[in-house]
Amino acid sequence: MLIVPTTVTVYAGVRPADADAVSAHATITAASSPRPTIGFFFPSNGGSTLAGYDPSMEGQYVAYTFYRVDPAWRRLPVEERAAGKDAFAEVVEEWAERMPGLRAYTVTGVRPDCDFFLWKITERYEDLGELGAQLNGTPLAGWLETPYSYLATTKASQYTSARRPRKIAPHDLPYLVVYPFVKVRPWYALSEDERQQAMDEHIRIGREEFPGIRNHTTYSFGIDDQEFMTAFECEEPADFMHLMLRLRDSEASRYTERDTPIFVGQRVPVRAALDALDGATSRVSAQ
Repeated sequence: MLIVPTTVTVYAGVRPADADAVSAHATITAASSPRPTIGFFFPSNGGSTLAGYDPSMEGQYVAYTFYRVDPAWRRLPVEERAAGKDAFAEVVEEWAERMPGLRAYTVTGVRPDCDFFLWKITERYEDLGELGAQLNGTPLAGWLETPYSYLATTKASQYTSARRPRKIAPHDLPYLVVYPFVKVRPWYALSEDERQQAMDEHIRIGREEFPGIRNHTTYSFGIDDQEFMTAFECEEPADFMHLMLRLRDSEASRYTERDTPIFVGQRVPVRAALDALDGATSRVSAQ
């Protein structure tokens, strides 16, 4: 007898508004199918063949979720807004204790399409959905949109001597610049030597000319709409502007298809990011 259970796919905290829901579909499977192993593995040689995989090499999931508050929320009573913010902040603060890579950044007053975002780093994919579900259970979530959400993983770079995925560890610099990145197809038609030469120049510019900017590049092939997620911590947004201007002269830059939208987030406690939604911090300072 075939058992046809309903498989529920949860996208909370992973996909933006177009899929931030629960979709159900029937699958035919054996009742004793084992639960998939938590974690994921990457090729030790940076290639794409199965022979290169080393099952001892675990990586991280890295996600960025952007939020925009409905302007009508600001017309709610102050007490109701405060309670909603408290509940949302409590969930983030609780999760930060078990997800050390959880950070909040505000873009209020800079981007018209979002107000703040969360940077999430974890070894468990399930964490992203569980955190998203808990945030969805707060009163504030009913007033929040998710215009952008990006997912990536770590892997060993094929352009360096690294043989293991580099761990993403925030340096807690004041600003984080984040954007999705896609290369044009002709890039992948170049020989390995040509790509290596272009990337050697690219890496040298960043390391030698802009050593204060910390790079956190991750990979999205097959798990999101972009190829890479690029994130850079810096002391000043203008520092990153000068880096990008310098990189325009590099050979690798010729093969860029898309590197937008770009978000410049200011590192703040989550409660400060939420207070910026209705100017609560500004009102307190003025009193």
